[in-house]
Amino acid sequence: MKLLKTNSNNSDFQKLTRLFDDYLVEIDGDEKDFFAQYNQIYIDNVIVCYEDEIAVGCGAFKEYEPTVAEIKRMFVLPEKRGKGIASTVLNALEIWAKENGFQHAILETSNQLTNAISLYQKSGYEIIPNYGQYIDVESSVCMKKILK
Repeated sequence: MKLLKTNSNNSDFQKLTRLFDDYLVEIDGDEKDFFAQYNQIYIDNVIVCYEDEIAVGCGAFKEYEPTVAEIKRMFVLPEKRGKGIASTVLNALEIWAKENGFQHAILETSNQLTNAISLYQKSGYEIIPNYGQYIDVESSVCMKKILK
């Protein structure tokens, strides 16, 4: 497994996030356009995970507040899940965010993505009240972790 630090202009990241967006259409249904407006943005801090030179997973973070990084666009190809790729990417994002001065990480995920929620909880994230644009979104689960 190889991790590449890049940005959202990376073509492999763009391919993976297109697949992620297609997957989310099934999950988000009528809310897909609401979420798309917050996901189709340029991000400086992206990690793409490669296995045998093939992009198999990704994640990113952006500044939410001066000391808070928001984890975004976490995705692993369905056929590659269960191999620790998401945990590896998430851990690398947290280290990178901490190196950039962030003290906390927050994220939003769908209440339908129980495996993702479980991954985040195992990684030390706790469910918090929905923040920002997710405040009144019943399908959203927001989480936070202190970066140590």
